[in-house]
Amino acid sequence: MAALKSFLDQHFKIKDLGSVHYFLGLEVTKVLQGYVINQYKYTRDLFQEFHCLDVKNVLTPLDPHAKLTSEVGDPLPDPSLYRRLIGKLNFLQHTRPDISFSVQHLSQFLVSLKVPHMLDALHVLRYLFNAPSQGILLNNTADFSLQAYSDSDWAACPISRKSVTGYYIVLRGSPISRKSKKQQTVSLSSTEAEYRALRKVVAEVTWLVRLLCDMSLVISSHVPVYCDSQAALHIAKNLVFHEPTKHIEVDCHYVRDVLSTGLISLQHISTTHQLADFLNKALTGIPHHRLLSKLGVFPPSSLRGGGDGVQLPSPKK
Repeated sequence: MAALKSFLDQHFKIKDLGSVHYFLGLEVTKVLQGYVINQYKYTRDLFQEFHCLDVKNVLTPLDPHAKLTSEVGDPLPDPSLYRRLIGKLNFLQHTRPDISFSVQHLSQFLVSLKVPHMLDALHVLRYLFNAPSQGILLNNTADFSLQAYSDSDWAACPISRKSVTGYYIVLRGSPISRKSKKQQTVSLSSTEAEYRALRKVVAEVTWLVRLLCDMSLVISSHVPVYCDSQAALHIAKNLVFHEPTKHIEVDCHYVRDVLSTGLISLQHISTTHQLADFLNKALTGIPHHRLLSKLGVFPPSSLRGGGDGVQLPSPKK
């Protein structure tokens, strides 16, 4: 590191600011287990900008029973307010993977805006009020294992009936890649939706392994890819195409080719332990917080044995 800084300084003068603690809105805190990256100040500014300093907190980012559409509700008087909030939440999800699905879902209503859309967006802020300093832990453990989780919610969109893909990839127990996105085509079965999600995560794992190799970190063992669909795993491991799966033949070939190279291994996992489950649907309180504790997401002070350190009015229970 010293040699690199000396080399850069010879070509153009640089100033050594010491250990990183704040960069592009990201706050970096050194803890015993590694580094926690959060956006506490950014989140606090959001509360102030949208007048949420004294609100009743909620347990989940979205109400799992709410069904938003573009037709129901009164028009929003100032659509720019909603669009600004969604844009800021989109930046915040870099360190808050627990709101990824909410941001993806609410981003679909940027054109024809209604009052219920704004209420649900403010619901996300009320959820963030629980722990605004929460962030991603970059673990300093010596175990450089890579793991991937794939899931989908079949026909989740009530408007287009397209499914939602979710995947979550961790390195050394720290999240390094994730996706919550509506699929481009309508899947004819839950198995097809799961397989399309599986193909997405396999492509991402393949790219990440090559990237890590360029950085002199060789992943020598099989990368386990966890999926909670037995049918999708059976299709990937079965060398015979059947009539019902011919329309996803390209996806099948890709996953099988990567599987045959030994880069990945496909593993079944129960839905209760599926980390990608929160990326394709709104969960109720208990399942949401059960997964949250396994995502590598913590407030910095919780890793130092202190409280949340939030300098805000105490949220109402």
